[in-house]
Amino acid sequence: MKPFVYRSLLASTAVVLLLSGCGKSDAPKPAAAGPGAAPPPSEVAVVIARQGEALLTKDLPGRLQAWRTAQVRARVEGIVEKRLFVEGSDVKAGAPLYRIDARTYRTSYEAAKADTAAARAVVNRYRPLVEMKAVSQQELDTAEARLRQTEAALSRAELDLENTTVPAPISGRIGRTLVTEGALVGRGEATQLATIEQIDPIYVNFTQSSAELLALRDAIKSGRWRSATKARMELVLEDESVYPLTGKLLFSDLAVDPGTGAVSLRAEFPNPKKELLPGMFVRVRYAQAQADKLITLPQRAVMLSQGSAAVLIVDAEGKVAPRPVKLGGMSGSTWTITSGLAGGEQVIVEGHMKARPGSVVKPVPWTPAPPAGAPVTQGK
Repeated sequence: MKPFVYRSLLASTAVVLLLSGCGKSDAPKPAAAGPGAAPPPSEVAVVIARQGEALLTKDLPGRLQAWRTAQVRARVEGIVEKRLFVEGSDVKAGAPLYRIDARTYRTSYEAAKADTAAARAVVNRYRPLVEMKAVSQQELDTAEARLRQTEAALSRAELDLENTTVPAPISGRIGRTLVTEGALVGRGEATQLATIEQIDPIYVNFTQSSAELLALRDAIKSGRWRSATKARMELVLEDESVYPLTGKLLFSDLAVDPGTGAVSLRAEFPNPKKELLPGMFVRVRYAQAQADKLITLPQRAVMLSQGSAAVLIVDAEGKVAPRPVKLGGMSGSTWTITSGLAGGEQVIVEGHMKARPGSVVKPVPWTPAPPAGAPVTQGK
């Protein structure tokens, strides 16, 4: 091939290639993400740690106890003929609960009644005869002594007959029966038949560490905290729900239990619907002090482990860092922080599983969930 023809062929090929590319965009295509590309940072919900006024509360374990308790006991010996109440029902004071076989006691009562009538007749006959000197004064005195003895025997027989019907000593809720019909009771001892409890109001007995009380007293004395002005007490039930009615503190012991190192306290709560039952385990939540400058955090922001506490913060570079803190008790439903945070830190509330120490995350403001039963507003 001649050189001129070869050069012409190359030029024609270049023109064709240039023209074929004129209809396409000159913008470069984005590079496809390879299998090793880094994922975007995970979102975590955070709150800003800020100082403010807080009411310090304390949750202490306790157990409910009936306001009044009375044991129903048999006062006479005999066979139980009938139970006159429904187990677990409310009874009134004086209501009959059991009936004991009364035939022997009725016979004794009638005999004592007849003896008393006879002794009274003798005394009534002797009194005018003494004035007539037909009967000596000594005989009259003996007859009157005999009358007093028969009257005393009649009173005992009447009381025994009354006790064959066992009444309720107090008003309240009666539990299960401890005896059945046909049982022999009252032989040698006052047999317990049932128990009645008054549970409105109801007591809750709880304890607090003496060391905590001393620390609280020192904090108030030093001026860091102030004594709480609210005497309101709340009850947290076993299912973590809060009892709707508030109670009041009745007393605290003046001595520390040497075995536990704790001080015993008692509170009283109204129980009109009989929802609280003796023996239930609860937590008593009550205000102990007030602080003007204290950081509070939602409970879920604090991680507890073997007596220590820590939080996860997001630093200025978006990296997660653990931070140990010291707790000062509860303020309502939030933890109070006494040391470990200075204020202004972004503390993670939700998303701990995605926030490994040192990893980069995207912090977003935390929005607390509305309380249970609150109306939900839906956007249009």
